[in-house]
Amino acid sequence: MELAFLPLFLTLAGFVIGIGAVTVIDIHGFLGRRSSYWTEATTRTHKVTKPLIWIGIILVTIGTLLVYKGTDPFSTLQKLFSAAMILNGLFLSFKVSPFLLEREKEGRQRELLPSSFQRKITLSFILSDLLWWGSVVMFVLFLTQ
Repeated sequence: MELAFLPLFLTLAGFVIGIGAVTVIDIHGFLGRRSSYWTEATTRTHKVTKPLIWIGIILVTIGTLLVYKGTDPFSTLQKLFSAAMILNGLFLSFKVSPFLLEREKEGRQRELLPSSFQRKITLSFILSDLLWWGSVVMFVLFLTQ
């Protein structure tokens, strides 16, 4: 199996950037569940991690579309994972982010988030981690088959 440099590089760069950003915001979010300090830090940090996560998703999606050929199971599953990452990212970008920014504008960035909102965010973070790491595992399995 011969892989071109650019598709492999785009995929790996996307994983590095995306998983790095996801890990940072997940840790902040976890710490912010019970701490006003970390709630505020999460609000500020997400302004940096959100675009990095999108860059990661875009690079992984483009890279894997170029790497995977045909309709093998890896290609199909990666497309589903990428679609799910995009939908999850849309929720975080258009529901969670505006909520955090509005609270910051109101001077309430240190207040703990409502429990119902924390549960939704936690589920979204878990889904995000499973999708990102599942994509990495799938990619490594593809490369080593």
